[in-house]
Amino acid sequence: MAADRGRSRRVSIPGVAELLRPAAPEPAAAGERAATGREKHDHKITVYLSASELLDLEHARLALRRLGIVIDRGRLVREAIAVLLADLDARGRDSLLARRIGVPDSTGDETDALTS
Repeated sequence: MAADRGRSRRVSIPGVAELLRPAAPEPAAAGERAATGREKHDHKITVYLSASELLDLEHARLALRRLGIVIDRGRLVREAIAVLLADLDARGRDSLLARRIGVPDSTGDETDALTS
């Protein structure tokens, strides 16, 4: 019995999120980019947000939760990036991202949809 004292009798079991998540990621539809799900990510970027942008992100996360979709902010950002990049790939200068950021017009001047 003395030898058993060093060993833990606790069993490691998965949490609810791990039990309820799909076993494999759903394949992306044609023309869509697939965002990574709950997996280890080796690369990192730092993004600074204003207080209102962070609040909007949290409101979106909570709105999804009310729809039964539990998601963390990192996954929400990765999904949003995947959607915007797929739209950019498919529509180019007509994409939402290009229109919001501003694309050069025929004269080479940038048009910024947010300030126009």
